[in-house]
Amino acid sequence: MKILAVSDVPSPRYYDYYTPGRLDEFGLILACGDLRRAYLEFLVTMAHCPLVYVRGNHDDEFLTKPPEGCVCADDAVVVHNGVRILGLGGSYRYRDGGCMYTEAQMQRRIRRVRRQIRKNDGFDILLTHAPLRGLNDFDTLSHRGFECFGPLLDEYAPRYFIHGHIHRTYSHDVPQLDHYGATTVVNAYEHCIIEY
Repeated sequence: MKILAVSDVPSPRYYDYYTPGRLDEFGLILACGDLRRAYLEFLVTMAHCPLVYVRGNHDDEFLTKPPEGCVCADDAVVVHNGVRILGLGGSYRYRDGGCMYTEAQMQRRIRRVRRQIRKNDGFDILLTHAPLRGLNDFDTLSHRGFECFGPLLDEYAPRYFIHGHIHRTYSHDVPQLDHYGATTVVNAYEHCIIEY
Protein backbone atom coordinates (compact mmCIF):
# COMPACT_ATOMS: atom_id res chain seq x y z
CA MET A 1 0.00 0.00 0.00
CA LYS A 2 1.24 3.45 -0.89
CA ILE A 3 0.81 6.07 1.86
CA LEU A 4 0.91 9.83 1.44
CA ALA A 5 2.15 11.55 4.59
CA VAL A 6 1.60 15.31 4.88
CA SER A 7 2.37 17.95 7.49
CA ASP A 8 2.71 21.65 8.28
CA VAL A 9 2.30 23.24 4.83
CA PRO A 10 0.09 22.22 1.90
CA SER A 11 1.95 20.47 -0.89
CA PRO A 12 1.50 22.40 -4.17
CA ARG A 13 1.55 19.05 -5.99
CA TYR A 14 -1.56 17.90 -4.16
CA TYR A 15 -3.35 21.25 -3.86
CA ASP A 16 -2.37 24.29 -5.98
CA TYR A 17 -1.35 22.18 -8.98
CA TYR A 18 -3.63 19.22 -8.33
CA THR A 19 -4.87 17.33 -11.37
CA PRO A 20 -7.69 14.76 -11.25
CA GLY A 21 -6.46 11.29 -10.39
CA ARG A 22 -3.20 12.43 -8.78
CA LEU A 23 -4.22 10.88 -5.43
CA ASP A 24 -5.52 7.61 -6.90
CA GLU A 25 -2.32 5.70 -6.17
CA PHE A 26 -2.66 6.04 -2.41
CA GLY A 27 -4.36 3.59 -0.08
CA LEU A 28 -4.07 5.90 2.92
CA ILE A 29 -3.24 9.53 3.75
CA LEU A 30 -1.63 10.36 7.09
CA ALA A 31 -1.60 13.98 8.29
CA CYS A 32 0.79 15.02 11.06
CA GLY A 33 -0.78 18.34 12.02
CA ASP A 34 -0.70 22.08 11.40
CA LEU A 35 -2.61 21.82 8.14
CA ARG A 36 -5.70 23.87 7.39
CA ARG A 37 -9.09 22.23 7.64
CA ALA A 38 -9.87 23.10 3.99
CA TYR A 39 -6.71 21.31 2.79
CA LEU A 40 -7.45 18.10 4.71
CA GLU A 41 -11.04 18.13 3.49
CA PHE A 42 -9.83 18.67 -0.09
CA LEU A 43 -7.45 15.71 0.13
CA VAL A 44 -10.03 13.32 1.58
CA THR A 45 -12.59 14.44 -1.00
CA MET A 46 -10.27 13.93 -3.98
CA ALA A 47 -8.66 10.71 -2.75
CA HIS A 48 -10.28 7.28 -2.78
CA CYS A 49 -8.92 6.38 0.63
CA PRO A 50 -9.21 7.44 4.27
CA LEU A 51 -7.30 10.37 5.77
CA VAL A 52 -6.11 9.79 9.33
CA TYR A 53 -4.71 12.77 11.22
CA VAL A 54 -3.33 14.03 14.51
CA ARG A 55 -3.51 17.62 15.66
CA GLY A 56 -0.52 19.95 15.55
CA ASN A 57 0.28 22.76 17.97
CA HIS A 58 -1.69 25.22 15.80
CA ASP A 59 -4.81 23.03 15.51
CA ASP A 60 -6.82 24.13 18.55
CA GLU A 61 -9.85 24.76 16.31
CA PHE A 62 -9.96 21.03 15.50
CA LEU A 63 -10.89 20.36 19.15
CA THR A 64 -14.34 21.81 18.47
CA LYS A 65 -14.57 21.74 14.66
CA PRO A 66 -12.63 18.79 13.22
CA PRO A 67 -12.09 18.43 9.47
CA GLU A 68 -15.05 16.65 7.89
CA GLY A 69 -14.55 13.19 6.43
CA CYS A 70 -11.24 12.67 8.24
CA VAL A 71 -10.41 10.28 11.10
CA CYS A 72 -8.70 11.68 14.20
CA ALA A 73 -6.15 9.25 15.65
CA ASP A 74 -5.21 11.34 18.69
CA ASP A 75 -4.98 9.13 21.79
CA ALA A 76 -6.19 6.10 19.86
CA VAL A 77 -5.11 3.16 17.74
CA VAL A 78 -6.80 3.36 14.33
CA VAL A 79 -6.66 0.27 12.11
CA HIS A 80 -6.86 0.49 8.31
CA ASN A 81 -6.35 -2.59 6.10
CA GLY A 82 -4.62 -4.29 9.02
CA VAL A 83 -2.19 -1.40 9.59
CA ARG A 84 -2.32 -0.24 13.23
CA ILE A 85 -1.75 3.50 13.65
CA LEU A 86 -1.14 5.03 17.09
CA GLY A 87 -1.78 8.77 17.16
CA LEU A 88 -0.23 11.23 19.63
CA GLY A 89 -0.53 14.75 18.25
CA GLY A 90 0.52 18.10 19.67
CA SER A 91 3.86 19.67 20.47
CA TYR A 92 5.99 20.41 23.49
CA ARG A 93 4.32 23.13 25.58
CA TYR A 94 5.96 26.49 24.97
CA ARG A 95 2.86 28.66 25.57
CA ASP A 96 -0.82 28.18 26.35
CA GLY A 97 -2.69 26.07 23.85
CA GLY A 98 -5.00 23.09 23.70
CA CYS A 99 -2.61 20.99 21.62
CA MET A 100 0.60 21.52 23.59
CA TYR A 101 1.88 19.26 26.33
CA THR A 102 4.59 18.98 28.93
CA GLU A 103 6.69 15.83 28.97
CA ALA A 104 4.64 14.57 31.97
CA GLN A 105 1.35 15.25 30.16
CA MET A 106 2.50 13.30 27.10
CA GLN A 107 3.59 10.42 29.35
CA ARG A 108 0.07 10.37 30.86
CA ARG A 109 -1.46 10.29 27.37
CA ILE A 110 0.71 7.29 26.52
CA ARG A 111 -0.34 5.52 29.74
CA ARG A 112 -4.03 6.12 28.92
CA VAL A 113 -3.70 4.60 25.44
CA ARG A 114 -1.74 1.52 26.58
CA ARG A 115 -4.88 -0.60 26.85
CA GLN A 116 -5.71 0.06 23.19
CA ILE A 117 -2.12 -0.74 22.22
CA ARG A 118 -2.29 -4.08 24.07
CA LYS A 119 -5.74 -4.86 22.62
CA ASN A 120 -4.28 -4.41 19.12
CA ASP A 121 -1.06 -6.30 19.91
CA GLY A 122 1.03 -3.17 19.39
CA PHE A 123 1.09 -0.74 16.49
CA ASP A 124 2.77 -0.48 13.09
CA ILE A 125 2.93 3.31 12.72
CA LEU A 126 3.46 5.94 15.39
CA LEU A 127 1.82 9.11 14.02
CA THR A 128 2.71 12.32 15.85
CA HIS A 129 3.19 16.01 15.28
CA ALA A 130 6.34 16.41 17.39
CA PRO A 131 9.51 14.37 16.86
CA LEU A 132 11.44 12.28 19.36
CA ARG A 133 13.66 14.33 21.67
CA GLY A 134 17.23 14.21 20.38
CA LEU A 135 16.37 12.91 16.91
CA ASN A 136 16.13 15.77 14.42
CA ASP A 137 14.46 18.17 16.86
CA PHE A 138 15.84 21.49 18.14
CA ASP A 139 16.79 22.75 21.59
CA THR A 140 14.22 25.56 21.55
CA LEU A 141 11.07 24.79 23.55
CA SER A 142 8.86 25.39 20.52
CA HIS A 143 10.61 22.66 18.51
CA ARG A 144 11.68 20.21 21.19
CA GLY A 145 10.64 16.59 20.80
CA PHE A 146 9.27 14.25 23.48
CA GLU A 147 11.60 11.90 25.35
CA CYS A 148 8.72 9.55 26.18
CA PHE A 149 8.41 8.54 22.51
CA GLY A 150 11.75 6.71 22.85
CA PRO A 151 10.64 3.99 25.29
CA LEU A 152 7.46 3.53 23.24
CA LEU A 153 9.54 2.94 20.10
CA ASP A 154 11.92 0.66 22.03
CA GLU A 155 9.09 -1.48 23.34
CA TYR A 156 7.01 -1.86 20.18
CA ALA A 157 9.51 -1.23 17.34
CA PRO A 158 6.90 -0.04 14.82
CA ARG A 159 7.78 -0.07 11.14
CA TYR A 160 7.34 3.71 10.85
CA PHE A 161 7.42 6.76 13.11
CA ILE A 162 5.90 9.61 11.10
CA HIS A 163 5.98 13.16 12.47
CA GLY A 164 5.89 16.77 11.35
CA HIS A 165 6.60 20.06 13.18
CA ILE A 166 10.26 20.31 12.14
CA HIS A 167 10.09 22.19 8.86
CA ARG A 168 12.76 21.03 6.47
CA THR A 169 13.21 24.68 5.47
CA TYR A 170 14.50 25.52 8.97
CA SER A 171 17.94 24.13 8.18
CA HIS A 172 19.75 22.49 5.27
CA ASP A 173 20.49 19.39 7.36
CA VAL A 174 16.95 18.41 8.47
CA PRO A 175 16.49 14.92 6.99
CA GLN A 176 13.23 13.61 5.60
CA LEU A 177 14.14 10.01 6.47
CA ASP A 178 16.07 8.68 9.44
CA HIS A 179 16.16 5.56 11.61
CA TYR A 180 15.64 4.71 15.24
CA GLY A 181 16.58 1.06 15.71
CA ALA A 182 14.42 -0.95 13.31
CA THR A 183 11.96 1.94 12.89
CA THR A 184 12.08 4.22 9.85
CA VAL A 185 11.54 7.82 10.96
CA VAL A 186 9.75 10.06 8.46
CA ASN A 187 9.57 13.84 8.68
CA ALA A 188 6.37 14.44 6.70
CA TYR A 189 6.93 18.18 6.23
CA GLU A 190 4.93 19.17 3.14
CA HIS A 191 4.66 15.59 1.86
CA CYS A 192 6.41 12.26 1.71
CA ILE A 193 5.39 9.02 -0.03
CA ILE A 194 6.05 5.75 1.74
CA GLU A 195 5.37 2.12 0.88
CA TYR A 196 3.79 -0.15 3.42
